[in-house]
Amino acid sequence: MDLALIWFVLIAVLWTGYLVLEGFDFGVGMLMPIIGRTNRGRRVVLNTIGPVWDGNEVWLLTAGGATFAAFPEWYATLFSGFYLPLLLILLALIVRAVAIEYRGKINDQTWRTRWDWVIIVSAWVPSILWGVAFANLVRGVPLDADHQYIGNFFTLLSPFALLGGLVTLTLFLSHGAIFLSLKTDGIIRERSEAFARRVTPVSIVVAGAWAVWAQLAYSVAWTWAAIAIAALGLVAAWYSALKGRFGWAFIANAIAIVGAVVLIFGSMYPDVMPASNDPANSLTVDNASSTDYTLTVMTWVAVIMTPVVLAYQAWTYWVFRRRLSEEHIPEHTELTFLKK
Repeated sequence: MDLALIWFVLIAVLWTGYLVLEGFDFGVGMLMPIIGRTNRGRRVVLNTIGPVWDGNEVWLLTAGGATFAAFPEWYATLFSGFYLPLLLILLALIVRAVAIEYRGKINDQTWRTRWDWVIIVSAWVPSILWGVAFANLVRGVPLDADHQYIGNFFTLLSPFALLGGLVTLTLFLSHGAIFLSLKTDGIIRERSEAFARRVTPVSIVVAGAWAVWAQLAYSVAWTWAAIAIAALGLVAAWYSALKGRFGWAFIANAIAIVGAVVLIFGSMYPDVMPASNDPANSLTVDNASSTDYTLTVMTWVAVIMTPVVLAYQAWTYWVFRRRLSEEHIPEHTELTFLKK
């Protein structure tokens, strides 16, 4: 068995889980001032992800840990070369966690408004930067003969990469609106459904443009299938939203994200970090991987623990499956979003 290849695929699966689950968390955060226009409305919006957002982040921790253990050279080059954008993402995730926990600690309008803006901004930043980072992995970055990144922060901000940031931004907005349509009732649900119907066609256009660019410039023939899957998923999500079938819309949007991840990792393979300046400097699945013994131990741990984690997370979503509305929020907390 080629354990290095297996772990390359497993890391792609972990990123898929993260983008599907944390994607709607980011979408919900970005939509707080649009969907939740009062304090009660924003409480409803935030409460939809309250029981699950921290569990969703486990997928990111696992993906990062798996990369460190299975492909240490990839991890080292990635985190040194992409240091600033990854640091910004990390800071956004930290302050978002603080804001979610601290928002309700004091019954004061100014206090809540400030933390609300922290949540909103800390959702926008990763939503854009994750797309920029993945686009650079597809396009490749300049590496020297020792596989070290030799560019700077602005090297990562090519038009292709920035368009990739718009892809994740629009996908997460659509995903969050569809999730809110499933988890809320009343006026919040109506606003969420209306926004989902408007933003989904935007994500189709933006993602379609980036995918075709990636395919023609950087990908291999078989990844056209991944683009087809993603396109069908987005179109199905839009059609389902128009018909009011938001359960199917959520599944279709998730399938589109799966197709996008397959396109990204399929375009990279057999590299894990392509060198744009000289293909000979690229990090590959083989030259970046750990020893067979390390990968074997990791595989057994994954076989044992993964079903446990999946079962626990599925149980969490089942327990908190009910819809929420403003009627569930006490009247005395009603405050306007912005001071006039």
